[in-house]
Amino acid sequence: MATAEGAIRAASPRRVALGWAFVERQANLWKRYWAWELVWLVYGVVNTLAITFIAKEAGRTGVIGTAQVSRLTLFLLVGTLAWAYLSAVLDDMSLVIMWERWEGTIEHTLMAPVPRVVHLLGMSAFGVVHATIRTLLILGCSLPFFSVSFAHASWAGAAAVIVVGSLSLVGLGILTGILPLLYPERGEQMSFMVQALVLLVSGVYYGVDILPGWLQAVSHASPATYLLRGIRAAMMDGRGVWHQGGDLLVLGAFGCALVPASLAAFAAAERWAKKTGRLKRQG
Repeated sequence: MATAEGAIRAASPRRVALGWAFVERQANLWKRYWAWELVWLVYGVVNTLAITFIAKEAGRTGVIGTAQVSRLTLFLLVGTLAWAYLSAVLDDMSLVIMWERWEGTIEHTLMAPVPRVVHLLGMSAFGVVHATIRTLLILGCSLPFFSVSFAHASWAGAAAVIVVGSLSLVGLGILTGILPLLYPERGEQMSFMVQALVLLVSGVYYGVDILPGWLQAVSHASPATYLLRGIRAAMMDGRGVWHQGGDLLVLGAFGCALVPASLAAFAAAERWAKKTGRLKRQG
């Protein structure tokens, strides 16, 4: 209840402006580290091309028929682009503490009279915008290499899935962002391990139904599974908002559970880190 009330108070005009300050700060940091952003953009484009070219190779060697190449190409393209978005959001949120340590501002930020919910929601807003821009750039750079048709795509359905699913991604990102608070020397690596597990079980490059039974059970606990399934259904089968009610409901439930839980867990981890003197420690 306290977390929900904090989120409501964070919506006041003054606190919205304060949250926007964190968006501006992150934008300025990315401007300063533009070379790294270029590196990750090139990596995203190359990864998208490398994975999606598998469809062309499968068609050339006769593994699949010519008529199936286009659908497999779209399946892989949507999967790689969705993962580019997912990983960007998770990166920005899971590294929220590492950013502060790299800049030497962790004590100033976490000791400042700023409600933590405002801080984290401001960082989340930047993460979603940043992930959207990067994914669109990757899409623009990749499309000239493939002959794919979006004639039957439901853009409204895809947008609805992304908007609702992003809430659960933010919650998951904040939870993984706790790890560097709890484990200053190993937390960053542990955050990337969480991402690797999400990549494995969520059906980014394949359907989850090919996984072993126990991994299929794990996949149901990943909001990325439903987000990927919903985006593919919209882009490949033209399913609109009203035809994705089940996945939207599940994603909404994940968001409603993960965001308040992650904010409460982050607050508890922060108190413990301050008490044990772990804010400044690194490596």
